[in-house]
Amino acid sequence: MTAPLRLGTRGSQLALWQATTVASRIAATGGPPCSIVVIKTSGDRLQEAPLSQVGGKRLFVKEIEDALLRGEVDLAVHSSKDMPALLPDGLAVAAVLPREEPLDAVVLPLDAVSQQPSAIDSIDALVARLGQSPSIGTGSVRRIAQLTRLFPGARFTPIRGNLDTRLRKLDGGAHDALVLAAAGLRRLGFSDRITFALPADACVPAPGQGIVAIEILERDLDVRAIVSRIDDADAAAALTAERALVEALGGGCQTPIGALATPIDGDRIEMVAAVIALDGSKAVRGRGEAPRSEAAALGARIGAQLLADGADEILAAAARAHGAGEGIQP
Repeated sequence: MTAPLRLGTRGSQLALWQATTVASRIAATGGPPCSIVVIKTSGDRLQEAPLSQVGGKRLFVKEIEDALLRGEVDLAVHSSKDMPALLPDGLAVAAVLPREEPLDAVVLPLDAVSQQPSAIDSIDALVARLGQSPSIGTGSVRRIAQLTRLFPGARFTPIRGNLDTRLRKLDGGAHDALVLAAAGLRRLGFSDRITFALPADACVPAPGQGIVAIEILERDLDVRAIVSRIDDADAAAALTAERALVEALGGGCQTPIGALATPIDGDRIEMVAAVIALDGSKAVRGRGEAPRSEAAALGARIGAQLLADGADEILAAAARAHGAGEGIQP
């Protein structure tokens, strides 16, 4: 295939970074040039509404997947945590880029950092700096459920928009802190704004966080061959395990599920996962490891373990509170 590939993406700062990175990697392996097609999604049009009220992050991929199914684009590039646990019939994830740091990051206002420049190097130091009832900008039920366990009196407020807009609001006094994906901050050149990366034992990240996924028509073997050259095996195994866990749990977009699979010992992966009550009152955790080739089985096994330990009750309560969703995780 030598004709330009039509690459579908959202138009946000991070989405365009992802799309141009995929395009440059395809070109670097001798593939055809990519023509980037910006598609406005429902999530982009509903900037003011909390995701929990408008259907969750499935809103950030639906129109792009529809364009792929109609043959209007040849491939789609997404943040993999936005993708549904079960893809529409006829679509497949054909490749992923190497994973960026998957953890959630706490970002403090510039004034707060300059006035108290001492480094925050532990959860205890973070709690001491923010106190018990800070105003924290995040709309993610997964983050809120876990952070409530650290900050019982915290006030959580959804914050949407491009990254620089969110940081500007923070620095303007709208919040005491933001909690964002470290990957987005690093990819857009804001790594110096990361005050503290939350360890997974305090806040398990979203399944797929930090992984850029390339989605194609399942039957399109030409495009599959092209994008397979840029596939990262470690990230692919991690995403397979994490998505299998969400599928086993029946998780939708507004469910407090965290999962993180990490390469260990060469050809093995280890995964930690958690399902947390929305009010932080209860958490069920699981852990396991397996050969990379058994990533899907690992995710399914840990998902079954979590259900046996009571995750089903937590998820049922979350579903009653938020309604059923379609994406992996907010």
